[in-house]
Parts: sequence; structure tokens; C-alpha cells
Amino acid sequence: MVSVSIIGPGRVGGALAVSLPADKYFVEKLVFRGDSDLSTITRLLARQPEVIRLEDLKEISSDVIFITTQDSWIVKVAHELAPKISVNPTVFHTSGSYPSSVLDDLKAVGCETGSIHPLVSISSPELGPTRFPKAFFCVEGTTRAVKIGETIATDLGGRPFSIDTKFKTLYHAAAVTACGHLVALFDSAVEMMTKCGLSPEQAKDILMPLVMSTVQNLSEQSTSAALTGTFARADIETFTRHLTALNENVSDDLLETYLLLGERSLELAAKQGVSAERIDKLRAKVSIAKSKLKW
Repeated sequence: MVSVSIIGPGRVGGALAVSLPADKYFVEKLVFRGDSDLSTITRLLARQPEVIRLEDLKEISSDVIFITTQDSWIVKVAHELAPKISVNPTVFHTSGSYPSSVLDDLKAVGCETGSIHPLVSISSPELGPTRFPKAFFCVEGTTRAVKIGETIATDLGGRPFSIDTKFKTLYHAAAVTACGHLVALFDSAVEMMTKCGLSPEQAKDILMPLVMSTVQNLSEQSTSAALTGTFARADIETFTRHLTALNENVSDDLLETYLLLGERSLELAAKQGVSAERIDKLRAKVSIAKSKLKW
């Protein structure tokens, strides 16, 4: 049985606590700061852990320790935790943007250190058992920590992959682009649609099936093959009409978003074998439109 302590059992930490298979892992400590109600988590656990404030913690001897605090607290928590370590555990943080090197205070006292980041949205602890299965987990750190982290991810039903520690922040930027920026992009499309006289709710309902079909295409095809629409065809005539309509109805910021993504789409269109001549002509028109934006 692998003993586990979780420092900062919020949404992700709580989800780990209730999702780790009870036949293999025992959550023995939930460690928190300030005043926290952890009853939502503890009532879902077959064996009740010790619930204790970090400042009251004298010693910790778990096999695995997760630091699941907000990012800005990780280094401080690691520093405070170091003198309380009584064995040589493996310590992970779950930040997507910070590398495992922020745990160097713990590495210095003999801990194996790593990060394990579930690439999935967890808004409450109860969602862990349904969200973790099939999710990808980014694991990096010391050789032994990576091996243990991959086992944990697999035991959660997830799919682990590893990257070099130096690329951790770039990995997270990619994740933000695919998730957070996708939401921002969708919001931009909703705003454009409202200029047609629709409410934001109507615009969202109308656009959602289109987005879902695109995501389905992406799950089955390469990014270039999944591209459809005006830029996939290098359709200069339609682009010109778009440009007129956007200039008349939306802000320069939205127009710039459209143009910048159009340039990227043309790169994908080239991979589809679209006429290089048409792509070059459309790219030139996009460049001219960008130069006319107000800076």
C-alpha cells in the first residue's frame, strides 16, 4: 500500500484524493492552510485521513507527497516542508507551468522530485473519478519520480507522457493556447455573430455544433486535413467580402485576430496542396489588411 499526503487539497488535490485506487493507495494526510472545510473530500474516502494545518505538521513520512497548492505557494510550501520530511519520499507538484526544479529544497534533503499535471479541467474534487480516466498527464522530474508519476497516472486511468524539464513552461503555454485561447476565440466568434442581430446565447447555440464537428475532425485527422472554409480553399473572393464586413462591424482587435489566424490557416492550406499561387495572393492581401490596422 502506497501512503500519500496531499498538501493543499483543493480541486485538483481533492480529486487526486478521491480518485487514487483505494486498493493500492492510502491517503493518510490532508494538509491545509488557514480555515478549510474538507468534508466534501473526506466523506468520499473509505479510510479517513488525518486533516491537519501545515503549521501544525511536525513530521511527514508518506511514500508520495503531492503539493497541490496554487502555483505561487509551491516554493514556500516546499521550503517549509523540507525540515519535516522523515523519510525519502517522492514529491510531486501539480502545476502545469512550473518545472519540478521549484522543489529543489526538497530534493536537497533526499526526496525524489517531479511534477505531474493532468491535462484536463477539474472544477471540483468529485469530478476526479470521471475526468482523470483517458486524460493525458504530463510528467517530468528525476528519473525515479518520472517512473512513479507514470505509474500514478496509469493507476488513475490516465495516459502519461514525459517531457524535458526545461520545456515545462512551453508545454503549459501550448495547453493554454489549446484550451483558454480556444474559449477566447469562440467568444470572439460569438461577438461577431451578435453583430448580425442575434443574442449571445443564440450565437453560442448556433456556433457550438460547428465547433464540435471541427473538434471531431481534429480527433480523426491531421490539423491540415481538418481545416475547412475560406482559407482552406485560399478563397480570395470570399476573404475580400469578409474583410469588408469585418471593417464595417467589428473592432480592430477582432479583425487582427481573424487576420493572424488566417495567416496560420494558409500554412495549413499549403500542406493540403492548395495552389501556391492562390495562397501567395491571399497572403499578400492579408498582409496589406494587417498594415492598415490602427496600432
